[in-house]
Amino acid sequence: MTESEMLARLAGYYGILPAYHDIDGREHHTTDTTRRTLLAAMGVAADSEEAIRTSLREWCARQWRTVLPPAVVLRDRGGPLELQMRLPARLFDAAIGWRIVAEDGSVHAECAKTADLRLVERIEDESGIHSIYALTLGPLPHGYHRLTLLDEAGPVGASLLIVAPPACYWPAALEQGGRVWGPTAQLYTIRSSRNWGIGDFTDLAFLAEQWGSRGAAVVGLNPLHALFPENPAHASPYSPSNRLYLNALYLDPEAVPDFVESEEARTLVSRKTFQQRLAALREPELVDYPGVAKAKRLVLELLYAGFRTRHLAHGTARAAAFRAFQAKEGRPLRLHALFEALQERFRRKNEAVTGWLQWPEPYRHPAHPSVARFEREQVERIEFFEYLQWNTALQLESAKRKARAQRMQIGLYGDLAVSVDPGGAEVWSGRDFFAMDASVGCPPDALGPTGQDWGLPPLLPHRLAEAAYEPFIRLLRANMAQPGALRLDHVMGLRRLFWIPRGSKASEGAYVAYPFDDLLGILALESHRNSCLVIGEDLGTVPEEVRTAMARERILSYRVLLFEREHGGDFKAPARYEPQAIVAGATHDLPTLAGFWTARDLLLREQLGLFANREQRDGEFWNRNEDRHRLLAALQREGLSAGPADASASGPMPVELSHAVHAFLGHTPCKVMVVQLEDLIGVDTPVNVPGTMNEYPNWRRKLPADIEALAGSPVLETLTATLRGIRGTGSGKAP
Repeated sequence: MTESEMLARLAGYYGILPAYHDIDGREHHTTDTTRRTLLAAMGVAADSEEAIRTSLREWCARQWRTVLPPAVVLRDRGGPLELQMRLPARLFDAAIGWRIVAEDGSVHAECAKTADLRLVERIEDESGIHSIYALTLGPLPHGYHRLTLLDEAGPVGASLLIVAPPACYWPAALEQGGRVWGPTAQLYTIRSSRNWGIGDFTDLAFLAEQWGSRGAAVVGLNPLHALFPENPAHASPYSPSNRLYLNALYLDPEAVPDFVESEEARTLVSRKTFQQRLAALREPELVDYPGVAKAKRLVLELLYAGFRTRHLAHGTARAAAFRAFQAKEGRPLRLHALFEALQERFRRKNEAVTGWLQWPEPYRHPAHPSVARFEREQVERIEFFEYLQWNTALQLESAKRKARAQRMQIGLYGDLAVSVDPGGAEVWSGRDFFAMDASVGCPPDALGPTGQDWGLPPLLPHRLAEAAYEPFIRLLRANMAQPGALRLDHVMGLRRLFWIPRGSKASEGAYVAYPFDDLLGILALESHRNSCLVIGEDLGTVPEEVRTAMARERILSYRVLLFEREHGGDFKAPARYEPQAIVAGATHDLPTLAGFWTARDLLLREQLGLFANREQRDGEFWNRNEDRHRLLAALQREGLSAGPADASASGPMPVELSHAVHAFLGHTPCKVMVVQLEDLIGVDTPVNVPGTMNEYPNWRRKLPADIEALAGSPVLETLTATLRGIRGTGSGKAP
């Protein structure tokens, strides 16, 4: 083989795919330069012919030294459970035994001659002759079990045996043709008469009651992941510090039980100057993240001090509950809190410190003695951040209970970001699992004609497999603990992610494959264990095998009105929508319905200089005018009245037109239908403008109306009554 051929083989072993297609269907072949840089990002030497030969030998030897992989995922589809094992020549005629310690502690043991097993494949290479045999196991419960293979001399291989159900969990409300509906909200955008300038978990509970009492079954949310408390201006929920924990800025300080007991905190909050401060935080159109963070921190510090004095010092029941939370969360919680305390320390010394990549070298490694010393000396401060996480979890749980009290059959609908900020806690505490010299993005598409680089490090697929998928399992458990549904941002990432070498253009990236079948099995298992519906965000360029797998696995697809078109550009009729899906008018990355109607998004793009040239600008405006006519025609075909809407007019979107669009979506067979609060109110400015950072206030804009004011509004009453009539109540049954 030539050096290039060997490089291509090595890259293939590590999942680097040979080519990709852009949005226009053009094929782009992965270059040798990209292969070398991505392999280097994976920790694989490939900078010379000799290095490539050595890496190939090491890969082959490692494969055949491993009788069983660290984890084996088997799907219970009604037939026998069969796994494959690799055996060296010395075991070809041996007796092989296997011992399974099930999750419940029961033991299953059997044995057989290799000659009686099905031979799958026999391979001879420079490391010797090896065979792959199929081993059929008896029935096992779904769960995580320990498997050990033995010969006469003792153990020859061991693995975590994961037995998963055939598909993901569905709530009863979706069975037998059931269809449900509800609102979606960016939590930080919510205004209320009582919050502190940002939507919080008390607002979320109110929203659940407000919509649940009117028949809604679900409340959708932006990712609630932990961000950066010491840098609150870092606001993107899709670039979090740690997906295992929550953003404490969503805490309602006055709802923390310690607030009632803290005279100091109550006195501070009741002062006229503090109330004026809160009013000033509520008033602006944009969230003042630093101002909100400072106000909340003042009070939360007092609550924590009182908690230590009144509870931890006396071992009360509340103290015991906190200690139980710490014990349950274990080392991951401590590492997260350690990160927060260290970031606080170094940020105060230098405001340019945005994460662990700017810390002094010893502190960049969680296992370094300097970190251990800091942990011993700063236990009280570290526990402050654990205290925040505890109360955040309690308040989110309270919002979940409010949703359940309204008989919402799904309840909260969470969102899991595809990756994390490279300087955050999740990478710091698990750096070995991330490729720090690459970032996740996507090839050229409609939203990014030159491709997109999201600046987020990808997980290393081979390290994930070597760890028996423990990081992925932990991530699912953390994010399925409270919501009744979970949206996986960029669900294609279970199959492949587009990696871009550091310093390269997005178009110079390549797709890297992930252990798709194994990840799907774990997803199904955790979905059932947590009674959590799974929704896959599959917008953009999606491999057909992903869509096929989603259908098989009962993962809901994502359908957006603006993208659901026939070949000629007309909007699809409701009956033409995919049933196993969630449907929405728009998303946070798209124009709102009102913005679409007025072309406010196009005007913004023009102001921000996001059009390549005048020709592109004129074409987009012409297309939008055509789309307005197409939308009215689609509504008319369904017999839905759009009121006084005139496709050629430049005025705001009429309320009647907005209701007609939501009725149109309500008539689709999609299992779940959601209404953005922005679309209910008629907001014409987007939450996020892709391709911008500081040019537009992404993730900062508030809703123009308080949620209390919506409670008895005709807009809410009319829309919810319409959806009840079309889709039924939260039980999924017809009215």
